Amino acid sequence: MTSPRLGIGFIGSGFNTRFHMQAFRGVRDADVLGVWSPNAKHAASAARFARELDVGACRAYKSIADMVADPAIDAIWINGPNHARIENVEEIVDTVRSGRGTLRGIACEKPLGRTVAEARQLLKLVESAGIMHGYLENQLFAPQVVRGHELTWKRGAATTGRPYLARAAEEHSGPHMPWFWSGVLQGGGVLNDMMCHSVLVVRHLLTAPGEPLSALVPRRITGHIASLKWTQPKYAKALRQSSGVDYTQAPSEDFASVTVEFETPEGRVAIGEATTSWSFVGPGLRLSAELLGPEYSMRWNSLESGLDLFFSRAVKGKAGEDLVEKQNAEVGQMPVVADEAVAYGYEAEDRHFVRAFLGKEAPKLTWHDGLEVVQLLMAAYQSAEQGKTLAFPPRGLDKFVPAVAQGRWVP
Repeated sequence: MTSPRLGIGFIGSGFNTRFHMQAFRGVRDADVLGVWSPNAKHAASAARFARELDVGACRAYKSIADMVADPAIDAIWINGPNHARIENVEEIVDTVRSGRGTLRGIACEKPLGRTVAEARQLLKLVESAGIMHGYLENQLFAPQVVRGHELTWKRGAATTGRPYLARAAEEHSGPHMPWFWSGVLQGGGVLNDMMCHSVLVVRHLLTAPGEPLSALVPRRITGHIASLKWTQPKYAKALRQSSGVDYTQAPSEDFASVTVEFETPEGRVAIGEATTSWSFVGPGLRLSAELLGPEYSMRWNSLESGLDLFFSRAVKGKAGEDLVEKQNAEVGQMPVVADEAVAYGYEAEDRHFVRAFLGKEAPKLTWHDGLEVVQLLMAAYQSAEQGKTLAFPPRGLDKFVPAVAQGRWVP
């Protein structure tokens, strides 16, 4: 008899995995049972964290194959670094094909691949093994995005016409881990790291509930990238000391903007504008979105949390992130995001994909959607490099590798 609960195993033991583990406190029909990392100490620490959260009897595995082969593990959440994605999925697929293990699903964090070619390869691998797949995009599941999208279409679009402009932004002061800063390892800079969220959010907001994302067809794309902060001598030195990455030699962009012109099912134009930044200095991570139509609008800003704290100079303490992700200060007036795993959409996202892998509903996002996101990102890089708007899809998209990812971009 098929178990009514899903046993989850994580690939990766870092910041993102721990966000998901916190989210599983609000998922009723799953248990976090495993974690693998190339660093055994990190894997053990993450497993202990899951047990402390009481989300499952989690243990560290010596290999991905061992985790997949364990009958207790029904699904894998891939949260490892971008440059290990193909290697990780190959080990999963080899284990399933050999008959050593079975899986009901694989969920993969953004971006699916660093290039279109990588994303296609990953999609081919998982489908060759016959495994259900889900693309993890937490911001589509953020409560304000879900409710705002529902209400603007139900009340505004239903009576005055579909929306025609969506904006989304993700901004903070820089990534946690050194590999994120490396264009060669990560596949680019902030555009590849965070624009994957924003371009999907604007497309989602402009798409009616119940419509597939493909109902909104990308026709033209304009991308800009820049290094605004981290190639300045002072900050390049600080980055080199903290991460070992030298932006005086091989920089990545710390700012990106993309405009996508979509064609609606009625043949009209809808515009998606997205901005991402590693050069934003504020209280911490800021997510925002807007949707505009003929007689209505909606907006969301994650730092408008409803809870603020003030600490005077007399309050002393260590630097941390207990108020908000990417926290930049310990004194003054600061917003607090009370439960980030809920506010950013991780809890609802994980609940959905658990239900999908249990056969209770169809996955809202698959690796096909992840591939389309990578296509938009690579087209944006092409546009930025050529300095002009491009028809979508542009020529050579499948073989394109951004100059940033090759370590030869010159700001």
